[in-house]
Amino acid sequence: MTRVLIIEDEEAAAKRLQKMVSDALPESVVADSLRSIASATEWFNSNPQPDLAFFDIHLADGNSFEIFKRVKVDCPVIFTTAYDQYALEAFKVNSIDYLLKPVKKDELERAIEKFRHLHFKAPAPVDIQKLLASIQKVEYKERFIIRYGEHMKTIQTADIAYFYTENRVSFAALKEGKRYAVDHNMDQLEEMLNPRQFFRINRQFIIGYDSITEMLSYSKSRVLVKLNPPTKEDTIVSSERSAAFKAWLAGE
Repeated sequence: MTRVLIIEDEEAAAKRLQKMVSDALPESVVADSLRSIASATEWFNSNPQPDLAFFDIHLADGNSFEIFKRVKVDCPVIFTTAYDQYALEAFKVNSIDYLLKPVKKDELERAIEKFRHLHFKAPAPVDIQKLLASIQKVEYKERFIIRYGEHMKTIQTADIAYFYTENRVSFAALKEGKRYAVDHNMDQLEEMLNPRQFFRINRQFIIGYDSITEMLSYSKSRVLVKLNPPTKEDTIVSSERSAAFKAWLAGE
């Protein structure tokens, strides 16, 4: 029996990955499915190492590489990430493989096959310093190509107040008030944007620091954020992201 650990902060993505792993590795059992750096750290301190772990790179409370700095991780790891192809090689350091979100069945099966091949070999430890150095070299997107009708134009990322989804379409809201559809989903946008300037407060909104005009306490430790230009609906920081949001505001 192969014990598998899944670290993924989006519940729907975690359930989908669990089902795919079960299909690709029938002899596996999911030891646990975790949502944060904090819970993963506690888990590794209290449980024997799993046979295989899936690490989502970006979690609600920070970067999953932080887990390697806090606890000893000796098991083989398959990373999942929404990074574009140009940045993926940065994460292929002493790990079994990486999977680009949304995870595809054939790519997962190839990663599982690689795991089977290496299963009885001692996995090389993850070089966290190289991984962190690779992240620091990532260049964030400075402009977007916008298409409207037969026309095209470019907009500077610095001119965007926030991104949001509506009817499964992603939009960029400019500081001047105009709104344009963009050719990327929210997971992709989150990875393209400088995390010091933009923060994903929930599944529907990624907001820019400069777009915040007011913040109010909300129920269940959530935060109601007022933005400029105004939004059609309330923009609320989810309870899972509230602590990370406050750390982001403080520049941590």
